[in-house]
Amino acid sequence: MTRTESEPSPPKLTQTYLGFDYGNRKIGIAVGQNLTQTARDLDTVSVKGSSPDWERITRHVNTWQPVALVVGVPLDSDGRETAMTKRAKKFGQTLSDRYNLPVHWVNEYLTSEAARLAIAQGTRSGKTSRKRDQVAARLILETFLGEQNNK
Repeated sequence: MTRTESEPSPPKLTQTYLGFDYGNRKIGIAVGQNLTQTARDLDTVSVKGSSPDWERITRHVNTWQPVALVVGVPLDSDGRETAMTKRAKKFGQTLSDRYNLPVHWVNEYLTSEAARLAIAQGTRSGKTSRKRDQVAARLILETFLGEQNNK
């Protein structure tokens, strides 16, 4: 049976995503969903050596059961790869392999600066470093969610 134009479209299913802002020392994590195209700050995990706190990341994946993961890719102002790009891509590939989930990539150019400005406007707390990573992850995820709605 095919749907006619007079019939309403079936409701869109809510899908949850986890977003990541990868860094050498810290990784910001956000959670969001496609229906409202919103995300919220979730956590900042430490990186020791070259290994993130996989236990905490696993807890978030198990808790939120995302349909996919979104990782910010640090590109320069001309869209070229940077030294961090390879590390972020390796992290994203490890996420995909470890959790058997697709990974989507978002150019994260200026998200850390945007996160710093957002925090500066919204808080007077001195503990902004860990929060900045979460806010950057939220901005990355919201960018992805907005792009998906425009497809």
